[in-house]
Amino acid sequence: MSISSFHPPRRMLMGPGPSDVSERVLAAMARPTVGHLDPSFIAMMDEVKTLLQYVFQTKNELTFAVSAPGSAGMECCFANLVEPGDKVIVCQNGVFGGRMKENVERCGGIAVMVQDDWGQAVDAHKLEEALLQNPDAVLVAFVHAETSTGAQSDAKTLVELAHKHDCLAIVDAVTSLAGTPLKVDEWQIDAIYSGSQKCLSASPGLSPVSFSPRAAEKISKRQSKVQSWFLDLNLVMGYWGGEGKRAYHHTAPVNCLYGLHESLVMVQDEGLENAWQRHQSNHLLLRQGLEQMGIAFLVPEADRLPQLNTVFIPQGIDDAAVRTQLLNNYNLEIGAGLGALAGKVWRIGLMGHASKQANIDYCLASLKAVI
Repeated sequence: MSISSFHPPRRMLMGPGPSDVSERVLAAMARPTVGHLDPSFIAMMDEVKTLLQYVFQTKNELTFAVSAPGSAGMECCFANLVEPGDKVIVCQNGVFGGRMKENVERCGGIAVMVQDDWGQAVDAHKLEEALLQNPDAVLVAFVHAETSTGAQSDAKTLVELAHKHDCLAIVDAVTSLAGTPLKVDEWQIDAIYSGSQKCLSASPGLSPVSFSPRAAEKISKRQSKVQSWFLDLNLVMGYWGGEGKRAYHHTAPVNCLYGLHESLVMVQDEGLENAWQRHQSNHLLLRQGLEQMGIAFLVPEADRLPQLNTVFIPQGIDDAAVRTQLLNNYNLEIGAGLGALAGKVWRIGLMGHASKQANIDYCLASLKAVI
């Protein structure tokens, strides 16, 4: 056996994630590894918390990065907040609402589903009807930015409805964080999770999360142990939280956290609102080019995510053949449809470092060449 070093091709990542990682973040990840309890590393962890509070727009003390991808951030929220027998209203308008249902049930909870068509935002009226019909519900869960469709829901209104009916709200912000307005404290979101590999443009493998004081209180009053030892916030925060000596919980992915720290510094340097505006402006440029090619969008304009553009595949075009040509001949990755939308749509990402005019121009020119 003679396996040699792996050298990946240089791709332009314009799918639903991961997004392009900048040379600056890659360089940060190549810095010397230190111990996960090294004082210098602990100080950097504190900076990561502060920077995450900035991008989440929150003062929540319980804000940190789970040492695993966004799916683990989701599981962290549900495992800590859902106890056996809890009734949870789950809004589904794509693939990832279905994963929320799975988490509720695996925690022993009862999931009450509110269904909307894929490509549509969550209907607030349907949620309110479900809340009225289920007065014993304790949680509401929904996806702010549905990665499978590119639809954005009105998180502020949905959280207000949850609180009106004495429920806490869990929000999936994997694709929205740093790409579209998201205000955890102003909207009073109770638990939220994201991913490092989307609009933050860090490497995959970390999941920023934040929990409100109300959520922390519910966790502290649990009648049963959190089913996951690794994701139990009572244990994790001994490592991530508080003053003084940190308790060993797990060996953190040190160099990945260097990369996340650098990507958050880049958002800070640009300014969060400027980052939101950049994603919106570049979406409009991409939309103009796609519509000139006769390519139509799945999501109604008012509910479209600027950072994830889901478009119908033109009639007579071979989905897999086009994406293969783009990858092999142009080193360009765009995303296929998921679930019910497989073979019907493409998902074109403009996330983080990939959200720039040079990428848009290259993507449009490459698409014109192959369809």
